[in-house]
Amino acid sequence: IRIVENLLSITRIGAQGDTKVTKTLAVAEEVIEGAVAKFTKRGNQLPVHVHLPQEVLLVPMDELLIEQVLLNLLENAQIHAEGATRIDITLEKHDTMARITVEDDGAGIPPEEVKTLFDSSAHQSQQGDNKRNMGIGLSVCKTVMQAHDGSIWGENAKKGGARFVIELPMEEDTHENQG
Repeated sequence: IRIVENLLSITRIGAQGDTKVTKTLAVAEEVIEGAVAKFTKRGNQLPVHVHLPQEVLLVPMDELLIEQVLLNLLENAQIHAEGATRIDITLEKHDTMARITVEDDGAGIPPEEVKTLFDSSAHQSQQGDNKRNMGIGLSVCKTVMQAHDGSIWGENAKKGGARFVIELPMEEDTHENQG
């Protein structure tokens, strides 16, 4: 199901003829809660702790695609975060961006893989379905974030575990080239 959802997300973006998506103002907290609810319904065992700011963050986005990005990151933590006991999701305003951090307390990302996390071809050659799924899911996440004029990166947290960060612009770019 997860692979099909990822492929449909890519197809949906590609069918529009470019890498832009139709965005509407959404409450970022509600999108996070939707992803956590789906993650929990699928029987995942790691508890998720959500940390939200006092203010409501309205962010232009395709809610379903951003929810899929968050769901991919949560499921990757469930599958790949060896020794993890929890996942933390934090939403915060960072300058003109909404920043969502998904962090686990597991073993972290092998240092040799950090630079190729979002390159599906680098992970497809590895053995085992779990590693292939990570590559497919993260490449979808990168495509979705690019389509939103946002960014995504992964790193090892200083206190241990993996940290994935997505940033979405809080306002539409009104100076985009319309041609």
